Amino acid sequence: MSDTPLTWGSVREMSPFEAMMWRAEADPRYRSPVLAVELMDATPEWDRLVAAVDWATRMVPRFRERIREPLGGLGTPYWINDLEFDLHYHLRRVRLPGTGPGVWPELAPIAEQFMMTPFDRERPPWEAMLVEGLPDGRSAFLLKLHHVLTDGMGVVQLLSQLHSRKREHDVDKPQPPAPATEAPDPLAEVDRLVRREAGLLPTAARAARDVTGALAHPLAAMRDTAGYLTSAVRVLSPPSGASSELLRPRGLSWRFAALDVGFADLRAAGKAAGGSFNDAYVAALLGAFRLYHAEMGRPVGADATLRTSVPVSVRRAGDAAGGNRWAPARLAAPMGIVDPAERIGAVGALMRAARAEPALESPDVVAPLLARLPAPVLALVAGGSTAGNDLQASSVPGLRHEAFLCGAQIERVYPYAPLPGCAAMISAVTHGGTACVGANLDAAAISDRELFSDCLALGFADVLALHPGSADPVVVR
Repeated sequence: MSDTPLTWGSVREMSPFEAMMWRAEADPRYRSPVLAVELMDATPEWDRLVAAVDWATRMVPRFRERIREPLGGLGTPYWINDLEFDLHYHLRRVRLPGTGPGVWPELAPIAEQFMMTPFDRERPPWEAMLVEGLPDGRSAFLLKLHHVLTDGMGVVQLLSQLHSRKREHDVDKPQPPAPATEAPDPLAEVDRLVRREAGLLPTAARAARDVTGALAHPLAAMRDTAGYLTSAVRVLSPPSGASSELLRPRGLSWRFAALDVGFADLRAAGKAAGGSFNDAYVAALLGAFRLYHAEMGRPVGADATLRTSVPVSVRRAGDAAGGNRWAPARLAAPMGIVDPAERIGAVGALMRAARAEPALESPDVVAPLLARLPAPVLALVAGGSTAGNDLQASSVPGLRHEAFLCGAQIERVYPYAPLPGCAAMISAVTHGGTACVGANLDAAAISDRELFSDCLALGFADVLALHPGSADPVVVR
């Protein structure tokens, strides 16, 4: 077995889109942490866990790297080995008193505060925490990553390669050495900047050749360009319709909810209505928001929509592991449709139209320009593109096999993505046969978390009724 590190996160420079996320944090409302909450059936031995996390940082050298801004803030941020990497800073543990009636009342506040705490931008942008003291000897492992490291698919790639498939310690696993350290080299930075910016010249030359070629077929070129620009406007603009008045307040505090849904049941319910798992998932969330509006004294009509954004993976076979490869599908989503089958059909039609947009990846076109804006201006522009959303929803295929961490079996994985100005970011990842749903809620927009959790369960139950015999969704308490 080779002691060569994994190639996950091996790209040296940030993409323009990642540079935007990194620099937009000039406004704290647009911080971009991603959190995985793993519930385990036992509590790992601390020394063994420390050794395992140290091993993970050698297997994935990106975890020993920090982000460096180029000289003068010009050009693209890039990754450099952290000369003062200190695992003691990145890995922590806490013990719950264990006096509560269940897991969530004590665990959720710790996870919320952990995620809301900003990263030290002079260190590698990740942190982890072992939470001991859960009932019956169980524990939780919290892994917080900055979104510039990766998207949801990248997290699953990472965990699938680092988690063990057996409870016993593997003495034969690879043992790569710690990466060599490197001091910043000002001359190399100048060279990097020149090469990076000079790379725009060939792009401009290719664009000029395209223009010259278009002159030979002007009508076709104009038609194609007009079609692309029209598509780009749809992709980059906020969803149509007014935002929800109930959800309009925004704050800096986040609150978590968690739900278990049978993956096969939800997929079968979607299929019964002629849709996919993702169509059924989004339709269930919309049903929950309709119910929440009604319970809060703000019932909506049959034609009511909810401004929704759904990330669409644009990863291709040759893309590097890790990083971010997604584009936003912006929907005026049908919140007011009561019939779950009709709602699934409407969501499916909207998603197919969004995926078919010629300019689906147009954010990649404008990102290089936006990334060069001063950070406060960038925060204003980038935030304006997401703050108009009431809901951002994502679902990611997770691990279908058993997974272990230092002898403890991972029973559930709840994903929490950041709130870039929207009222709710609700994510789902499949773990074994369960779709684990993690709802990150703006506490100002959704003021009654318990009520919203109940509405969330009812929204999924409504959709699951399309597949008789489905297990009831379970709110984690």
